[in-house]
Amino acid sequence: MWEYSDDIFEDAEYATAQERDRQYAKTMSGLTAINRKAITDMLERPSRHCLAQLERDLAQALVEQGFTEVRTPSIISKAALAKMTITEDHPLYRQLFFVDDRRVLRPMLAPNLYFVMRRLRDFTDGPVRIFEIGSCFRKESHSTNHLEEFTMLNLVELGPEGDPVDRLKEHIDLIMRTAGMEYTLTEETSDVYRTTLDVEVDGEEMASGAVGPHVLDPVHDIHEPWSGVGFGLERLIMHRTGKKNIKKAGRSLVYLNGAKID
Repeated sequence: MWEYSDDIFEDAEYATAQERDRQYAKTMSGLTAINRKAITDMLERPSRHCLAQLERDLAQALVEQGFTEVRTPSIISKAALAKMTITEDHPLYRQLFFVDDRRVLRPMLAPNLYFVMRRLRDFTDGPVRIFEIGSCFRKESHSTNHLEEFTMLNLVELGPEGDPVDRLKEHIDLIMRTAGMEYTLTEETSDVYRTTLDVEVDGEEMASGAVGPHVLDPVHDIHEPWSGVGFGLERLIMHRTGKKNIKKAGRSLVYLNGAKID
């Protein structure tokens, strides 16, 4: 797949400006041809979008491990976020997209998953395993590493069989093996969960996990142990394919599977 590298000319040296310009024109002509071929190949041999393919693979892997997929609304109440301690004095509050004075586009999936797992708990004596894949929205800096609309995979196991931390590590390993990526784990501090177990690839965060009981749980009427983790799927694709710009991995009017169409 075509990929333009921002540092393609970074270490190049030229004897004259004319030589530099000739090499630049030649290189860009070649990249343009590669990009055009990538687009025509996609049109001649249609396939799922890279983001959709990853969603499909991860969802199937989780279902096979006993997780139930849920789909919840993208518009949530400010009251639901307040239960996550996201109020006007919280750093994330400034990143919210408001629909009106009471509702926002969800910046995370966790509030809805808390709601769902609390209801499903009444239907079983065993663990409740659920996951959701969906869009989240935050006012992010305009950089090659952030998106204002991004795709999250969140999974949670309420009442896990065994140690919650061990189960969390097992869930993380399932996702990363399915994505075909090597990773490391590190403990970090969090504005919401206080302490998290983060998944890193080449020193960059791919996911953040936590376990309960937790200080946030009582307001959601959750009292059992749990294990949960959230992955940014565009970031997984970006690092799995070696892309330099996360916009090439997600929803875009400019890029399609990494190729530039605009």
